[in-house]
Amino acid sequence: MPIHESRPTIHVPGTTTHTVAPRPGRRGHEGTLRYLKAGTGAPLVLLHTVRTQAEHFRLLVPLVAEHYTVYALDLPGMGYSEIVPGASYDEPAMRAGVERLLTELDLHDVTLVGESMGAVLALTTAADLPERVRRVVAVNTYDFPGGIARSSLLARAVVSGVLAPGVGPVIAAVEPKPVLRAILQGGLGDRSALREDYVDELLQVGSRPGYPAVARAVYQALPSLIAARSRYSEVRAPVHLVYGEKDWSRPSDREADRKLLPSADFTQIPKAGHFIALERPDALADLLTPPA
Repeated sequence: MPIHESRPTIHVPGTTTHTVAPRPGRRGHEGTLRYLKAGTGAPLVLLHTVRTQAEHFRLLVPLVAEHYTVYALDLPGMGYSEIVPGASYDEPAMRAGVERLLTELDLHDVTLVGESMGAVLALTTAADLPERVRRVVAVNTYDFPGGIARSSLLARAVVSGVLAPGVGPVIAAVEPKPVLRAILQGGLGDRSALREDYVDELLQVGSRPGYPAVARAVYQALPSLIAARSRYSEVRAPVHLVYGEKDWSRPSDREADRKLLPSADFTQIPKAGHFIALERPDALADLLTPPA
């Protein structure tokens, strides 16, 4: 199984590693999902960003595990979840992976916390499974045109190259460390929040057989994330929208989501960028910690 091809180079304190098998009759259409588990209490499910994995929440998990049973999922094909050749990475397919975690583990009273792409999936999963989801914290929703290409000229050039016909798969397979580091730092208000060991871990995952095709498909799926905004009005659970002041989204993008979710709480974190879980995990933990 692909999970055994390599092991993470980072250990998140207090976590154990688990998997969710494909559903009967679905082998070949969906793969094994990997997730980290920690803590005790009501379930808290963490959904990561584009091009990352469960370890994206390495600093947040220890801060909230005292209050929740935390499940940090590797989305389908990402991290150490199984890569299924020809699989879709559009929003509905990604959402199906999240819903498998909730239903196969029979989780109820769930708090869904997603960042970037994970924020969109948290909202649409809540729309699909209202009986299981108690609350949604959507951090820097990745549901606007351009996405990471707004980060910098370098990011725009790389993403354009990855999406280009013909040469796209070749470019997707070449990921120099300085380029990946620079693109990720473009999503941070505090560039020093990107640790070198995390970049090395992402590069290890990026070298998995079949991963370049996954990365390209995820970038190609941005229109489906934008289209998923049509589901936001169906969410019945309380929602908290969280944005970094320096996120790639524009004020107009944030206001558009607030109009779709008029009852949602809203927090903007000063000086933070797109990857708040990396640079301000304390701010997220404060939002998640139950009142004394």
